Amino acid sequence: MKCPTHAALAERLRGAYTTGTVPPLRDGLAPTDAVGAYAVQETNTRFWEAQGRRIVGRKAGLTAKAVQAQLGVDQPDFGVLFDDMRIADGATLDPARCIQPKAEAEIAFVLAADLPDVDTSAEQVAAAVATVHAAIEIVDSRIADWKITFADTVADNGSSAFFVLAEQGLPLAGLDLEGAAMEMTIDGAVASTGIGAAALGNPLNAAAWLAQTLAARGEPLRAGDVLLAGALGPMVALVPGNRVEAKVAGIGTCSFTYAKA
Repeated sequence: MKCPTHAALAERLRGAYTTGTVPPLRDGLAPTDAVGAYAVQETNTRFWEAQGRRIVGRKAGLTAKAVQAQLGVDQPDFGVLFDDMRIADGATLDPARCIQPKAEAEIAFVLAADLPDVDTSAEQVAAAVATVHAAIEIVDSRIADWKITFADTVADNGSSAFFVLAEQGLPLAGLDLEGAAMEMTIDGAVASTGIGAAALGNPLNAAAWLAQTLAARGEPLRAGDVLLAGALGPMVALVPGNRVEAKVAGIGTCSFTYAKA
C-alpha cells in the first residue's frame, strides 16, 4: 500500500475539523517522525494563512518530562497560534467549535522584542518579555480518542484549539515563575494543580527552547507574539456548561465558560 503524502495527511486533518476525528496517522507518519510531522503542520499553516488566518504566536507542548516519556520523545513540540483561537478573558466558548477538548493552565508571555538568535537563552527571553499572563489553553485533537503519538500531535498543530490570556499582564521583574503555584477550577471545584517549574523547570526555559527552534527554522519569534509556555498541571476534559478558572499565584487569574452564548 502506498503511503499518503504529507499534503494528503494535512488535508485529512483539515477535514476532521468539520467531519470529526480521524484515526492516528500511522499509515503516513512513524510515531517519532518529527520532520514529517512538522512538514504536515507547516502545510496546514500555509493553507490557513492563505485563507486569511493571522499568526499571533506559538505554543510549546510536551514541556513536562513525564509526558515526553509517555510519548517516547526527549523534546517539547510546538504549534501555531492564530488570531481566531483567542478567547477573551471571561468570555464563552461554544462547544460546537470543539471535538474532544481539554483545558490546561499555563503561564504565557507577550514579547516586546524579536528573538532571532538560534542560541537564545532564558535570560534573553526574559529581556524581551513585555508582559506575563495567567493563561488557559484549550487543547483538542483531531485524532480519535486522543490516541496520539508525538508525530500525531505535532502534525495536528500541537493538538491546539483555543487559548485565554488574563486581560491584565504583569512585567516580568520580580515574578517567581518557577515557584508560582497554579490552581485550575471547574465549576468552582479544584480540578488541576501544579507549579511553574513543570514547564521545563521554568517557563522561560520553555520559551527559550521555542525561540531557538523557530529561529533555526527561519521563523523567529517577533515583538507582539504570544507564547504559551506549557502546562503547569494535568489537563482536564470539558463538558458543556463548565466554567473554567485558572489562578497562578503572583501572576494572575483568567477564565472562560464552555457553553453556548
